[in-house]
Amino acid sequence: METRQINPWAWQDAFGYSQAWRVDGAGGFVFVAGQGPVSPDGTLVGEGDFDAQVRQTFENLRTVLEEAGSSLDSIVKLTVYLTDIARLRDYGRIRAEFLSGPPPAGTALQVGALAMPAMTIEVDAVAVV
Repeated sequence: METRQINPWAWQDAFGYSQAWRVDGAGGFVFVAGQGPVSPDGTLVGEGDFDAQVRQTFENLRTVLEEAGSSLDSIVKLTVYLTDIARLRDYGRIRAEFLSGPPPAGTALQVGALAMPAMTIEVDAVAVV
């Protein structure tokens, strides 16, 4: 499989952002539903602690991708839903702890609420296998 980052301008580099990724020769795709800071028993992790919620969200994303035969390094598209868009830089800093290299193509949205009352983040993804 071959991947190539598509960034026709220079501004996105300062923001840790990729406009697109071209993927050739992928064996398959994994479309991951929204993952949030939920423990294996279904309870919220990190109430009132944004960093803990982001880390749990990425741990859950890793678990789902590995179960599907993929990995965090194979993500080509991420969408993050935040209840406070002002936390976007914090999200990006923590995302970089989990994803090496240039970031996948991404979209960030502020939403009024998520599935659980104290949930502050949800992430869905597309990865290649």
